[in-house]
Amino acid sequence: MPGRTWTVRLTGHPDHTVSVTCSTAACRMPPRSKDAASMRRFAAEHAKAHARLAGARPNAACSCSSAGCALHETRVHCTGTSLLVLVHNPAIGQVWTLAEVCQACARHIHHITILATTKPALPTPAAPSMQQPTQRTAVPGGFSSPEAASDPSPGRRLHRAHRQRRSRG
Repeated sequence: MPGRTWTVRLTGHPDHTVSVTCSTAACRMPPRSKDAASMRRFAAEHAKAHARLAGARPNAACSCSSAGCALHETRVHCTGTSLLVLVHNPAIGQVWTLAEVCQACARHIHHITILATTKPALPTPAAPSMQQPTQRTAVPGGFSSPEAASDPSPGRRLHRAHRQRRSRG
């Protein structure tokens, strides 16, 4: 399943107004405004709203890879679980990118906030065998079988031998 990406952009115009655009055509944006601060807050909240609605998908491919690793400078082999991240450079403050990326790519992206992490898909358990496991007899001392109880571990033997030598003189 291809990874998703949303881009929310604040654009300035020659008449000193700003507008907000979203890469999702269905999103309704406010009209141009001279209040850049409120439009910046709207853009940030709009990106967060996409994140709340989207969530991370465990079977999503890395969107960074399909975009030619445009979110980071170095080429990376995509691996790891899928993350939903927000990329926003506060020094520029005009673009918010929300993307599903893998853990390997996320390590190379600057100005990133991880919003959601998926858990790796668990392997499906094999069908239970029809054979019942053999019952082991319990042996005092916490051993699981009589054979293990009669033969102490080599470390214990050395410890005892060392103790006996010290007591002799």
